[in-house]
Amino acid sequence: MALGNHSTITEFLLLGLPADHHTQALIFVLFLVIYLLTLSGNLLMILVIRANSHFHTPMYFFLNHLSFLDLCYSSVTVPKMLENLLSEKKTISVEDCLTQAFFVLASGGTELCLLAVMAYDRYAAICYPLLYGQMMNNELCVGLVWGSWGLAFLDAFINTLLAWNLDFCETQVISNFICEIPSLFPLSCSNSSVNFAVLLCSALLHAFGTFILVFFSYTRIVATILSISSTSGRSKAFSTCSSHLTTVSLFYGSGFLRYLMPTSGSPWELVFSMQYSVVTPLVNPLVYSLKNKEVKAALKNMLQKHLQRLR
Repeated sequence: MALGNHSTITEFLLLGLPADHHTQALIFVLFLVIYLLTLSGNLLMILVIRANSHFHTPMYFFLNHLSFLDLCYSSVTVPKMLENLLSEKKTISVEDCLTQAFFVLASGGTELCLLAVMAYDRYAAICYPLLYGQMMNNELCVGLVWGSWGLAFLDAFINTLLAWNLDFCETQVISNFICEIPSLFPLSCSNSSVNFAVLLCSALLHAFGTFILVFFSYTRIVATILSISSTSGRSKAFSTCSSHLTTVSLFYGSGFLRYLMPTSGSPWELVFSMQYSVVTPLVNPLVYSLKNKEVKAALKNMLQKHLQRLR
């Protein structure tokens, strides 16, 4: 990975956000609040799950890793955006841009895999409740989590390694607030067709592979729920999946559209990137806490204990 290929261009301009100073000040405050809420929400979720022995189950084991992943995902993107909002130059070096692109792709890929694993967990719990403990044993859960991280990081490494070999010697402007692999292709004056083909193939295999698992799991889940005779039983079974379905819809929809649509500088690219890299990490802990009575009760108890200690 020689750096000589990038000797003509040493930095990019991230110009996806409005240039007006007053607007930038408002956006800075807004996203600083979002980032702090994201950190506190996901940290609270991790603390609640680890502190309560009732949550030491496969579902909450995966949710714990999802919260940690959302902390990482948000921290990869938002701090640099906040820095650029306060800066006049709004630049990022080629090396830092590629590093950020690697972690954005790795974090997103891990979340795709983890959401598919969580769908399989719900499938096992609802369709095979008597065999659930055997199907989702501790060794399998740990292996699925490490497999999710490993597969995503391998995918990101291959695509980023290929991007290092591109020559950047023309336009410096990236019409986004973060660096992503697709945004680099129009900036290259060398042939990026191989890079695009590899990214497209990996996106199709990674995204659609996990989506098929999610689709299959929920097809079986819906069939099982509909076969339950009591209304309360159906409602209880569906309530365990509603939070996950919300997260899947938010993340998969925006992620698919961002990585499968051609890079053209469209405002929609910014919207989709914002959705899955900033909004989703904020929404996930809210969705799982607001829609889960057990988590709400545990959060309430934990906060009450801490307030009593402060008195």
